[in-house]
Amino acid sequence: MATGKRFAVLLCADDSDYVKKMYGGYFGVFWKMLAEEGERWDVFRVASGEFPSDEEVEAFDGFVITGSCNDAHGNDVWICRLLALLKRLDFMKKKVLGICFGHQILGRALGGKVGRNVSGWDIGVTTVHLSSSSKIFSSLKVPALVTVIECHRDEIWELPQKAEVIGWSDKTGVEMFMYGDHFMGIQGHPEYTTDILLHLIDRLLKRNDIMESFAEEAKKNVEAQEPNREAWKKLCVSFLKGRL
Repeated sequence: MATGKRFAVLLCADDSDYVKKMYGGYFGVFWKMLAEEGERWDVFRVASGEFPSDEEVEAFDGFVITGSCNDAHGNDVWICRLLALLKRLDFMKKKVLGICFGHQILGRALGGKVGRNVSGWDIGVTTVHLSSSSKIFSSLKVPALVTVIECHRDEIWELPQKAEVIGWSDKTGVEMFMYGDHFMGIQGHPEYTTDILLHLIDRLLKRNDIMESFAEEAKKNVEAQEPNREAWKKLCVSFLKGRL
């Protein structure tokens, strides 16, 4: 059934060769998880300076901000421009779903503090505790504990009072938050498949971002348990499409 709704992916990273070949790029990964029949989805490569015009911003029903190799606490020109856009989207009460870097940059745009996770990299499949006080989880019948793929070394240190932390893990205090009913951030990668993460671990190792021993442990972790991708898909789609 055609909905006529329009959504935009704000792409904050370059596509890896593997993801391009297997999924048509990260836009393809998000499209596969979130798109439904009758919708229009567009991509803006904001890390390369490609942003929607003012008219386009008005036309979209929701936005998705992706992960990135850049730091959300950095001040690159495109990051500062993205922060300005997010403040405008907040004023307009547009639906925005932030993933990993997107989660962190959302928190920063709202006045929160972002920086390095004191316990270092979190790579693998992590169990997230969902808040029993949040109505969105009970309405969707999502379990209290859900597993998700993680790949980050930054985190949200502090959020403004009006933001509600609705998910946390043993390693990261803010795994998920809501701000009003229009901003939602998720530190993990609900869109990732295990093969994407395994290839990403190899890329990080080749760039000397992680040690070989750490990479081996992360791979064992990934192979030992599965992310609960269906629960996350339900959460993300329901939020973005206003079904909560």
